[in-house]
Amino acid sequence: MSAKVLPGQSYPLGATVYAVGVNFCLYSKPATGLDLLLFEASDLTQPSRVITFNPKWNRTFYYWHVFVPGLKAGQIYAYRVHGPFDPAQGHRFDATKVLLDPYARAVVGDDVYDRAAAIGPGDNCATALKGVVVDTRNYNWQGDRPLTIPYASSIIYEMHVGGFTRCASSGLPEAQRGTFAGLIEKIPYLQALGITAVELLPIHQFDAQDVRPGLENYWGYSTLGFFAPHRAYSSCKDPLGPVNEFRDMVKALHRAGIEVILDVVFNHSAEGNHEGPTLSFKGIDNETYYLLEANPFYYSNYSGCGNTLSPNHAVVGRLILDSLRYWVSEMHVDGFRFDLASVMSRDMTGKPLEDPPILWSIESDPILAGTKIIAEAWDAAGLYQVGTFIGDRFAEWNGPYRDHVRQFVKGDAGVVPDLAARLLGSPDIYQKPNREPNRSIHFVTCHDGFTLNDLTTYNQKYNEANHEFNRDGTDANHSWNCGVEGPAAPPEIEHLRDRQIKNFLTLLFMAQGTPMLLMGDEIRRTQRGNNNAYCQDNEISWFNWHDVEREASLLRFTQGLIHFIQNLHVFRLEHLLRVTTTWHHEPHLIWHGTCLDQPDWSEQSHTLAFTLCHPEAKEQLHIMFNAYWEPLIFELPDLGPHERWYRIVDTAVEPPRDFCYPNEAPLFESHLYPIEPRSSVVLMSKR
Repeated sequence: MSAKVLPGQSYPLGATVYAVGVNFCLYSKPATGLDLLLFEASDLTQPSRVITFNPKWNRTFYYWHVFVPGLKAGQIYAYRVHGPFDPAQGHRFDATKVLLDPYARAVVGDDVYDRAAAIGPGDNCATALKGVVVDTRNYNWQGDRPLTIPYASSIIYEMHVGGFTRCASSGLPEAQRGTFAGLIEKIPYLQALGITAVELLPIHQFDAQDVRPGLENYWGYSTLGFFAPHRAYSSCKDPLGPVNEFRDMVKALHRAGIEVILDVVFNHSAEGNHEGPTLSFKGIDNETYYLLEANPFYYSNYSGCGNTLSPNHAVVGRLILDSLRYWVSEMHVDGFRFDLASVMSRDMTGKPLEDPPILWSIESDPILAGTKIIAEAWDAAGLYQVGTFIGDRFAEWNGPYRDHVRQFVKGDAGVVPDLAARLLGSPDIYQKPNREPNRSIHFVTCHDGFTLNDLTTYNQKYNEANHEFNRDGTDANHSWNCGVEGPAAPPEIEHLRDRQIKNFLTLLFMAQGTPMLLMGDEIRRTQRGNNNAYCQDNEISWFNWHDVEREASLLRFTQGLIHFIQNLHVFRLEHLLRVTTTWHHEPHLIWHGTCLDQPDWSEQSHTLAFTLCHPEAKEQLHIMFNAYWEPLIFELPDLGPHERWYRIVDTAVEPPRDFCYPNEAPLFESHLYPIEPRSSVVLMSKR
């Protein structure tokens, strides 16, 4: 062993900065040897120094470690790992491939990275991604603390960091477009909209080349580094730039009262199947990190992306927990949305577990105790756990809410009973005693599928730009083009589309639970009919800031709805509303149809009305939905002698009177309200 290095220690994993040097540690059970490669910042093609680990001194159990005096934060490094290349036994060691540390806090080399070079034979050192040694202790958080906003008070905005400001219409300098810094500049827009949390599509370092030739992975569900902010989202070229710029963004959002939720992908990695590249896990300890088939040459594919991580293996589970803890304690994020979270309930053979260790560890971890944890409670192999996901803390994406709201607004028959349950917080799905209705994250659209605009513009998907012959993306969109396919439509069709979008928004914000709005739906962002824009890093996916002015009336409508519900106690309850047929002293809901106290649950029903009451807060709303294609007259409840109904929303009324704040809402004095076809109305009682 060289006198210039010390044995090091087996904890912490990754690269850890001390006063006199850096400790490196990597787990690999079957490896026979390890080389640490150190690079000069000005030359990433070949290492300036190679440190070969001596198993006698630099290995404890299955942990390889070394301490290198004199190194500091900013040092660039990678590994070569030696061992058997025997895919039939699950081993894929290849010392010609330079590997990224799974615990790397920052990544460089994306400008020269070549995925293909990590697949074919030969040395890929010149085009491999490398890690950066990071010391997180020297950042000034200026007193920043988690916001801990309750679900009951949350409005979530699902957004893409790059796509939010990448368009030239953002008005930002080119270097800031599509970056964390660019997002900071647009925080006033989010504040004005009323957003309390941004849910960011993956910002972990991902492989933008993990896609068909000629395209670029846009969404980012192809993770390489679970500890590193994606370098392309940083305006700073310094090796440590993404780390600090991300923290600047979090700090700025917190100052604006907005939480940061990360979409995390612990179900698979960017290394693909048996034909994929060797980038990190595959070349470090393939059989530990991945679920393998009975013939271990092949990867189990519960993710639909070629491979599946093994989250309930102790080592992989530790990496997941270490990552989550890092993003909370060192990067100050407020929560996580777990992509295809049901994969994390599978054991090391792929079988679903009743009590998956990793999910219980996340649920009970004290560092994560104050965070939001949200599950996409299904996977790509058919495991569907909406309503049955483990634990007491996990909130869930409510897929049935999306489907039933779409079907109702479209005009499908037989969905009114289901719609009523969704508006109530889905107690038929979430049956655990004392479960908060706000653990249901309800949404009409998300990144995966049509935007609200496209939901009302297309009857079918148009994904040809993805180069998959339009075979990708779901066909179950429950969309309706309002009579004409595509954007070139006469004014009366466009008018109906506007109304339908407002109907969707009204249903979204008048429901019990936590609403999630997709980026740009408030300004009719279109993806031109593409319902699977994962590989469209272009105007198809980007937020067009010209639409903020062009769709100002819809933006005002959305802002109004959000601010309206945020000021009402009846939408911030942490328990289920009592459903009753008469006035009650507790917060309650009374169902109606076109006639009072007579909800129409029949197969052919297209109407639903309900009265929301919060007696203690002296709040009373009457909400009516007519999804029928003809006008209908709805009866209104009687009020006290000094109270009157005032119109907050009527989606058939021309802007700006389609939404009115309570202090400007017009009085409605009749006991009958004529509602236009395919329209929604919200009334509020006032003295």
